[in-house]
Amino acid sequence: MTEPRWLDEREARIWQAYRDVRRELQSALERQLVRDAGLSGADYALLVPLSEAPKGALRARDLGLSVGWDRSRLSHQVGRMEKRGLVAREECAEDARGSIVRLTAAGRSAIEAAAPEHVETVRRYFFDPLTDEELDQLGDVFHRLLARLAQDDA
Repeated sequence: MTEPRWLDEREARIWQAYRDVRRELQSALERQLVRDAGLSGADYALLVPLSEAPKGALRARDLGLSVGWDRSRLSHQVGRMEKRGLVAREECAEDARGSIVRLTAAGRSAIEAAAPEHVETVRRYFFDPLTDEELDQLGDVFHRLLARLAQDDA
């Protein structure tokens, strides 16, 4: 076994700052959604791709892939949202084992009401503190990290 490549002080400081930013940003976005729209971050995560899908419907498998969730997590969240009337689950005509998740009128109203303040919160905490040059650099860094993750997944 090879010796671990421990983080040096600088790397550890940057890694901790990233973890702190991710946690605090997620927390701020979640608080805003609950306070202003009565939606959880998980609700919003599913409502976005459904609202952008043709006819407001996606196969459950595709919806799960779009948000990076496993079947169990998706199923539980869709169940909670069904009870609140935000989505409806339907049988899939092409595959009896699959299902379709459809955005309801209430779900569309919820995402349309939530989106403006949510986007403003994203701007306030993520984009506004950075210069255009920093945003370009951050975009490059994110794309490089995603490419490495995709490469190692392949």
